[in-house]
Amino acid sequence: MDAADPLAEATARDADVVQFFLSDPQGWKAPESRPDAEALRGGDIGVYVHAPYVINVATLNNRIRIPSRKLLDQHVRGAREIGARGLIVHGGHVNKGDDLDAGLANWRKLFEYAEKAGGYGLPILIENTAGGSNACCRRFDALARLWDVVGEHGVGFCLDTCHAHAGGEELLGIVDRVKTITGRIDLIHANNSRDGFDSGRDRHDNLESGEIEADLIAEVVRSAGAPVVVETPGGAEGQAADIAYLRKRLQET
Repeated sequence: MDAADPLAEATARDADVVQFFLSDPQGWKAPESRPDAEALRGGDIGVYVHAPYVINVATLNNRIRIPSRKLLDQHVRGAREIGARGLIVHGGHVNKGDDLDAGLANWRKLFEYAEKAGGYGLPILIENTAGGSNACCRRFDALARLWDVVGEHGVGFCLDTCHAHAGGEELLGIVDRVKTITGRIDLIHANNSRDGFDSGRDRHDNLESGEIEADLIAEVVRSAGAPVVVETPGGAEGQAADIAYLRKRLQET
């Protein structure tokens, strides 16, 4: 949601947690200090920060990878300043023809370097992605290979239901499959998909619209037992309806 006044936006949606960007999600600008940092740290609403989409620490292209690591560090500092519960970052990808294992090794090096400097000081939550044939965690076979190299570093996982569906992973039983690989799910992005299964397209829809059965999304949320963010369209009205739908379904089970 809009980052100008996230606490007010959360209240308008009757939300328990809020997620927002600290800078342009499509740009390379470092976040600025926020005048509402104390209110965000001390409030009853849980805060999550999403890192910019441009970050790709897996790539073998140094002109992207090195600035990505720098920008991630800057957003870690910004997220810590506002008391965020976690920083969500997409799993990234390597270019066509590049060795995926080398990209996974870049993830490992990221956490090794951070630990030598004292650690990040808040959870980094890697999120599954919807598209790309060279992605680090679109398919769960690649996710398993990623976790083989980062799992020992205490990395968290964010499961996005739209991304899983569009990326070609069935939602039925997905929580157990993910936990078999990662041992954890720290956050759910509960989104429907405007596009079909394995489309590779990342276009979110409201929970009772789209190509995924809404009951199946609710079952993923129930099974995961993790905090939930809806990244759905429709502003305060549309997201409030999605939150209310999930609360109602969870009370029924």
